[in-house]
Amino acid sequence: MPTVNEETLEVQFKLVFSGSALSGKTSNVAAVHAALDEEQRGDLISLNTSSDRTLFFDYLPVNPVLIEGYQTKFLLYTVPGQVVYNATRELVLRGVDGLVFVADSDPDRWDANMEAWQNLLQTLQNNGRDLSEIPLVFQYNKRDLPNAVPLAELERQLNPHGFPAFEAAAPAGKGVLETLEVLSSEVLRRFHLRREEEAREVSTRHGQPITEASASW
Repeated sequence: MPTVNEETLEVQFKLVFSGSALSGKTSNVAAVHAALDEEQRGDLISLNTSSDRTLFFDYLPVNPVLIEGYQTKFLLYTVPGQVVYNATRELVLRGVDGLVFVADSDPDRWDANMEAWQNLLQTLQNNGRDLSEIPLVFQYNKRDLPNAVPLAELERQLNPHGFPAFEAAAPAGKGVLETLEVLSSEVLRRFHLRREEEAREVSTRHGQPITEASASW
């Protein structure tokens, strides 16, 4: 759930890049950080493990949305892809507001993709969360590989329910900002809908009709 900071008057949303080790999660977050102006972003922090790492930083969108006087801020995380770091993954995914699953287009990494996807679903379940309640975007990374897995096969195996999906070559920045823009927009849209529903419930309890103005941000 979003974090409200009363001191800075900010509502902070947690967006997490998940996927197998070496799929391009780090490249995505690093590319986003490099694309933002210094005034919009915090420091890029890396927590290294023996064979993987977690990166994170916070940032203000170019056109920040105001929610009842509070400015929106996003916190971007990656999670380590290897199974041995399940505890770290559960901690990072706790309270997540939006997810990007970064799938590796290298055919030699197919099994790793499937293992990471199943692990993500299990980790969410361990945290008492369900994928249906969390905005999700798929990113098919490394599309510049000459032997990349066909897009139709990635969609068939990973995305039969038709979540938004983007092709990408993260180190070059291709598809990175597009992925993030769609995810952050959906996170804000769902938050807005929840606020409207909460306002309707309060109004109903007090016997007062809800108006469009009173339900807005």
